Amino acid sequence: MPSHFIDYQLFGDQFSTPEIRGVFDERAMLQRWLDVEAALALAQGELGLIPATAARAIADAAKVERLDLEAVRRDLAVTAHPIVPLVRELGRAAGEAGRWVHWGATTQDILDSGMVLQLRAAHAIFRRDLVALVLVLSDLAETHRDTLMAGRTHAQQALPITFGFKVATWLAECVRQVERLDEVAPRLFVGQLAGAVGTLAGFGPEGEEVQRRALERLGLGVPPIAWHASRDTITEFVTLLALLGATLARIANEVIQLQRSEIMELEEPFAHGKVGSSTMPHKRNPAHAERVVAIGRLLRGLAATALETAVPAHERDMSVGRAEWVLVPEAACLAAAQLHWSIVIARGLTVNADRMQENLGRLGGLLLSEPVMLRLGEALGRHAAHDVVYEAAMAAAEGRGSFRDLLLADARVAAAIAPDELDRLLEPAAYVGHAGAFVDRVVRAARRLND
Repeated sequence: MPSHFIDYQLFGDQFSTPEIRGVFDERAMLQRWLDVEAALALAQGELGLIPATAARAIADAAKVERLDLEAVRRDLAVTAHPIVPLVRELGRAAGEAGRWVHWGATTQDILDSGMVLQLRAAHAIFRRDLVALVLVLSDLAETHRDTLMAGRTHAQQALPITFGFKVATWLAECVRQVERLDEVAPRLFVGQLAGAVGTLAGFGPEGEEVQRRALERLGLGVPPIAWHASRDTITEFVTLLALLGATLARIANEVIQLQRSEIMELEEPFAHGKVGSSTMPHKRNPAHAERVVAIGRLLRGLAATALETAVPAHERDMSVGRAEWVLVPEAACLAAAQLHWSIVIARGLTVNADRMQENLGRLGGLLLSEPVMLRLGEALGRHAAHDVVYEAAMAAAEGRGSFRDLLLADARVAAAIAPDELDRLLEPAAYVGHAGAFVDRVVRAARRLND
């Protein structure tokens, strides 16, 4: 039975997806290693460094289903080495050609290039799903471009905004994450075939050509120099997943906050049968959003570990490699799940515009203190106007009258602002600034990702 939450049969899809597990499961990892061994042999065969017939035999044998994995497991227990048992078994499967397997390569060449092949597949999943989320958020922002709600700062109502404007801030952040994914790709999709200490000495005079041909066969870039001890790109990618996770967690946390019983402006997808509590039948908990926030916390912790792996010793340090072996798949599986649940939330989000409108009036006009202050400032000066509006606002907040009446009762206000003008100043729809234009701008940029 699986003993890691990602692979749990019952709960695994809470923290990963079947698709991403397929990228990082053990057989897939072994096959990527075998792909690298096959590409190396074929490149060497083309250059006459090993017999061409042997190269083809090695490539034909480099299929995980052709290997005795139980033999690999037994040998691993003896050798305590991740690649040697696989190389031995590949050699056996290749017959006479087996003597040429892994010629001139080192373990980390195979591990690193195989991991990059996995990360390339994972990257495609992340980009696809992130663009899908971007398009859902674009629709949501457009639909609610002009849906009024209270903007909040310090957990208090501040000024009116629109829900579309709020979504557009999420959307712009997601677009930047797509850009970051695109920017990291050419640095990330670079293979590793460099030999024991990175000098290609074991490949002989044709070393650079072997490296180029093998990596190009795999569709990977050729590094300017070995990166056995330079883990910055892997660290960058894991950190990027954590940064993406923070964006998704911010969105989910906003759903949680606005789903509070006292606010009730948003609700994550709910269908009859979804249970919020084993003991309180009335609960409609934001379970999906809470999961997204929790995964974001896990990813930020993994980012700290990834930064630790950026400090290896000498020309190679497998204390780093072994950490990445756990770290990278876990980060990728968590990030894929977080994206999946974020799309679920965004597609099924309930927006309670009536409740948003109701909440706008909860402060009795105090939400519009700024436009009143600025208009009064034209007559009294900004600082004096702030003091006048402050006194009226504090009195209203303490229940000593309505904000409007308290303002008009002040002779300085009455002399500067007529009652009908004050009513216009206290109208939330009149004070959302350029919110709609910002929504339009962000959505246009976001939709270009799908061009």
